[in-house]
Amino acid sequence: MSTCFHCGDECRKTVITYDDKSFCCYGCKTVFDILNDNDLSYYYDLERTPGITPNTTEDTFKFLENEQIVATLLDFDEQETQVVSLLIPSIHCSSCIWVLENLNKLNPAVKTARVNFSKKTVSITYSSKSFALQDLVILLSRIGYEPYISLEDASEKKSTIDRSLLYKLGVAGFAFGNIMFLSFPEYFEVHGFWLEKFKPIFRWLMFVFAVPVVLYSGRDYFISAYKGLRSKILNIDVPIAIGISVLFIRSTIEIAMDWGTGFFDSMAGLVFFLLLGKFFQQKTYAFLSFERDYKSYFPIAVTRLLHKNEVSNSAFAKAKKEEQAQVYELKKGDRILIRNGELLPVDAILIKGQAIIDYSFVTGEAVPVIKKSGDYLFAGGRQQATPIEVEVLKPVEQSYLTQLWSNEIFSKNKQSTFESLTDSISKRFTISLLIIAIVATTIWLFIDSSVALHVFTAVLIVACPCAIALAAPFTLGNLVRIFGRHKLYIKDSSVIEKLAHIDIVVFDKTGTLTSSIKNTITYEGITLTEDEKSLLTSTVRASNHPLSRSLYDILEKNNIQTLDDFKEEVGQGITGVINNHTIKIGSYGFVDTSQKKINQIHHRTTVHVSTDNIYKGCYVFYNEYRDGVKEVFDQLKTTTKLVILSGDNDGEKEYLTQLLPKKTILLFNQKPEDKLTYIKHQQELGQQVLMIGDGLNDAGALAQSDVGIAISENVNVFSPACDGILDASRFKDITQFLLLSKKGIRVIKHAFIFSLFYNLIGLGFALTGNLAPVVAAILMPLSSISIVVFTTSITYLLGRKLNTSNHT
Repeated sequence: MSTCFHCGDECRKTVITYDDKSFCCYGCKTVFDILNDNDLSYYYDLERTPGITPNTTEDTFKFLENEQIVATLLDFDEQETQVVSLLIPSIHCSSCIWVLENLNKLNPAVKTARVNFSKKTVSITYSSKSFALQDLVILLSRIGYEPYISLEDASEKKSTIDRSLLYKLGVAGFAFGNIMFLSFPEYFEVHGFWLEKFKPIFRWLMFVFAVPVVLYSGRDYFISAYKGLRSKILNIDVPIAIGISVLFIRSTIEIAMDWGTGFFDSMAGLVFFLLLGKFFQQKTYAFLSFERDYKSYFPIAVTRLLHKNEVSNSAFAKAKKEEQAQVYELKKGDRILIRNGELLPVDAILIKGQAIIDYSFVTGEAVPVIKKSGDYLFAGGRQQATPIEVEVLKPVEQSYLTQLWSNEIFSKNKQSTFESLTDSISKRFTISLLIIAIVATTIWLFIDSSVALHVFTAVLIVACPCAIALAAPFTLGNLVRIFGRHKLYIKDSSVIEKLAHIDIVVFDKTGTLTSSIKNTITYEGITLTEDEKSLLTSTVRASNHPLSRSLYDILEKNNIQTLDDFKEEVGQGITGVINNHTIKIGSYGFVDTSQKKINQIHHRTTVHVSTDNIYKGCYVFYNEYRDGVKEVFDQLKTTTKLVILSGDNDGEKEYLTQLLPKKTILLFNQKPEDKLTYIKHQQELGQQVLMIGDGLNDAGALAQSDVGIAISENVNVFSPACDGILDASRFKDITQFLLLSKKGIRVIKHAFIFSLFYNLIGLGFALTGNLAPVVAAILMPLSSISIVVFTTSITYLLGRKLNTSNHT
């Protein structure tokens, strides 16, 4: 089978040959023509089959005719020059960057275009005199780079990048290097006339370099320690703040009294390595959003139908009786038009048209719902048939879907209820440190009181838990990167620590255990003749119902005929006639005209068939379960409790009972609030809960759980608020991710023991009153570097094992 020269997909249905190249559709061929005609064919030299198949109609972006909407999207608009930043999820390679940054060759109105590959955005400057934003977006869509514009883009909030940690790290590193340089002569006791003459100046220069390290680079440790003490919590920052303070104060006294050079180098090194660990831990995925709510999914605008009095007064609407209105402007009583594939952003009443609403995005129920005129429609449903006219009942802020976000769980900070391993150890460490310092000082008061203060400060200096504080950041930070390489994108490193303590794993079914892009369809009944198959294929081809389209995709396309008659009854089925032969396709009651209810199938998605009023059988639609579902459950059953919370009906309960371990809890017809309540109840029983879901209906459960992971076919666009995003292709690795998290915690514990070895050596020097600056300058960085090397190398080896398990 040939592959498309543009996008690389297999040419399954048709093969379009042009210029000795094969294309899967006319869309790909058109993009090739556009690029080739504008001298942009180098696009195909950078990467093999780099393109994306365009599938957008111009009506998709009619809302960009509204000037108010355009104004909310623009970054700059002055002197006929406009600048806009657009999210392009399909950016994936160097060819994408090259063609987007050469848009001016496709249209001279485009002045410049700059791609941010990590965020998958492009900032475009263009002349608005002859080229509107709508024209720009349509141009991008025509070449396969359709922008993703949602209601969230209409908000005034702009994301800002916090680079303060980077600045603090730079200041600490600069100061550390210079202080070490100035300290070398005293380390090696080098004497000379000029060195002795300028020694006080060198020491005060060290003080000057040390001040910004304490007041700027290290201030977060003092703030955290203060907040901890105020809350009666001894976190790891308390002994760190004590160590930094003692190092700075003692060093300042020593150079002021001309007793020595002090420990400024050790202090700057301590802060530098701590910040380095924090920087390493702060791995972010700029192209992902872990905080999405309904605004990220709702359209920015809809088509509003104007009343007669509005039409006469509207200059825009003289030629047509509709306008593009922002979703936030909709009010009760407005009439809006919802086209095929569009999301309903408000609660409404159906006025006109055939409504087949897919609520899987909200409820998890996979089967579309048939609605008739006068029926209530909830926000979040996606229309699957021809355009419908609805009347708004509630504005977007008051809709059912929006109210899901009013739950307090969405404003709750998960981290505030979780105590990390480092913080739990720091309690004992801080108390032990102070006891050792006080006891040692008391003993030295009787032996030699002049040495007592020196011993007290020395204990606090060498026992500063720098190495302990570095163990978790470098271990967890490295695991975040390893997980990312295997397509589990973690919000922050603390999530991995929580994963190691999970007691219950809760799965959604539809879209999580099952694939959202594949269905298994089987036929049960009397074998159809070739003529009946032809009649069936020709009839379902004429229907726009989702089940008809799915059925048509699997049927052979041979001998398709023109129907003599076709009729579709909403909520019942369709009828086709060819040469006086009739076929009925739909629900059992519609198809079977006899009174015998043979083999009626309950709670399963079925399409029944009869020809010439003789019942033949039915096509049964099964969700196709992801590869590795059984293996994942079998591996998890020994360590965790397993639960499935599904918004779908219990039609597949029997199948799941056979597929999954016996003790798996199966709960169906679960509304979003039911899922949240179940997880909250388990947490009240002291259980740590991992929730794995996919849709907006799982958002409450994902937020309530201790760890919420969203599984996604496309990690760039659709994922609710969560702690991590897992590429659907790596579902089978869930057990390995949990196991690796537990091993990571063991690595941290071993690193703690390792770091105590250095603390004991340092205490030997401190308790005997023999701690010299050169000893501290060697011991403290050495302990930090050793911990970094140990944790990084071990986690790297663990990551290699994960690679090996994936290949076996």
